[in-house]
This record gives sequence, C-alpha cells and structure tokens, in this order.
Amino acid sequence: MALSVCGPVSTDQRGRELIAHGTPLFPAACYHDDIRDAAVPWHWHDELEALVVEAGTARVSVNGADHLVRQGEGLLINAGVLHGVWPEGQGACLLRSVVFHPRLVGGSVDSIIWQKYLEPLLSDPCRPCVYFPHGQEWERAASRTIQEAWQACVSEAEGFELVVRERLSRLVFLLAKYSPAAEKRPSEKALRDGARIKLMLQYIQEHYDGEVTLAKIAESAILSENECLRCFRSMIGCTPIQYVKQVRIQKAAELLASTDRKISDIGEACGFQEMSYFAKTFRELKGCTPGEFRKMGKMNIF
Repeated sequence: MALSVCGPVSTDQRGRELIAHGTPLFPAACYHDDIRDAAVPWHWHDELEALVVEAGTARVSVNGADHLVRQGEGLLINAGVLHGVWPEGQGACLLRSVVFHPRLVGGSVDSIIWQKYLEPLLSDPCRPCVYFPHGQEWERAASRTIQEAWQACVSEAEGFELVVRERLSRLVFLLAKYSPAAEKRPSEKALRDGARIKLMLQYIQEHYDGEVTLAKIAESAILSENECLRCFRSMIGCTPIQYVKQVRIQKAAELLASTDRKISDIGEACGFQEMSYFAKTFRELKGCTPGEFRKMGKMNIF
C-alpha cells in the first residue's frame, strides 16, 4: 500500500526534509492525515507537493504567505519552497497529498516535456505555490486531478503508476495553460529574505539544545537584530525566540514519544534549564504537561 501518514517531519540542519517520497523507480508517495492531530512544521523538499483538503480548512504557509485551503480545494507547492501546514478553526482537518519528483512527469532535463512544462514552473520564483479554489473550472479540474492521482496511488491497481503519472502530467499541463509564469518577478528583498531565513533555521536546528539568543541568530545570517526580527515575522509569522521554543518543544515531544528517558533529562537536552519553564512552555504549545503527553502515548508528535 502506497498510503502513508506524514508523522514527524525529519529535517536536516537547513530544514530540508530527509524522508524519501516513493522509490527511485517510482518517485511519488501519497499521504492522508488529520492535521489537527499532527500539524506539519516548517520544512522544504526537492519534490513538488500537490494537496487537497478532504475536510475542514488548512492554513498552508508558503514562504511567509498564508493560504486558507478549504474542503475540496487544492494547492501545489513548488520544489525547494519553505512551507508548513496547520489546522484552521475547530474540528478535523483532513488532508490528502501527493509528493512527487518532477522527473516522474518530465523525465530527463533534456526532454521536451521537462523544458516546455516543468522548467518554467520549477524556475519561477513568482510561483512558490499555486492555489486551486472553487472559482474557475480549471481550478476545480486541478483539484479533481490531484484527488484522482491520490486515489490511483493508494489503490495500487494494475497499471496505477501510469495513471498517477498521467494525472500529475495533466496537473502540470493545467498550470502551464491557465497559470503561466508571471511577468513580474518578486523583489530582490523577498528573494534575499528566503535565503536568509534558511540560514537562520539552519543555525537554530544546530544549536537549539544550547544557549540561543536573538543576537546569535541574527549573526548566523549576518543581519542586525532588527532585520532578523523583521525577516522572521515576514517569513515565519513569529519572533526568532518564539520559533526556538517551538523547535525545542517539537524535539522534546519526539523524545517523550520514542524513548523512556527521564522528563527532566529530555527538557535539559532540548535547551530548557528549568523544569518548571519546560513544563509551562510544553503546556502552552501542546495543551498538556510532558508527563501527560507521555501517558497518553501520543505518537503524532507535531
């Protein structure tokens, strides 16, 4: 069965996702998750990601811009783009997604398919994502196409690989025809912010277990503290220190779910020197204490 649960998003120091989606022979995988139980933290990967909201509303943040994707609507996230997904509102938030490498559709880089349809999308900084609301028929068709690719991938019926490739090729064609490259490029400032935020995320991932200050985060990208704050608020939607707390609690939750280490040891290993502050911060972000989290046996740690 090709269906998987997203679960913890494992990333390298730059926030690049480490998980392999599919296999070298068939580089595509499909996922089905309730984002209310397991939100997807900030990360990026070399593959394209096509998703449809099955129920509820998802807030998909892409390069600092939020998109509210409602039931039945879809969205394509471009390769190499920083993104995260969170539930919006009450109730379940069910998400179906297909993550696939561009070569599944385009073949080799010297093919006409790659050069005519894939390269204009992959190299377009104006399209970090494409949102498919219910407005126009082609947008509804794009969402249906994602659903059909997902269903074929899950079924693994005879010849499903050809069906998945055909549906994803259809999606790329719809983008080429109805959502062509924009004439206006994003500002140099926006492109610079994207590169800077990856450097700062890398620093935080490498040093979250020690003393992390605003000054050190700013220094990692050769920025002033004020510029560091502006960049985080613009791209991530929170301050650098708030983001550090999120990373530390994310790491602590993973250790609570996967090890029998003492809670105090886990707090210290994740950069919390005071147990009371660790418990307080954990409750703020997870809605329960570290001990309660472990007792409930929550395996969806994000």
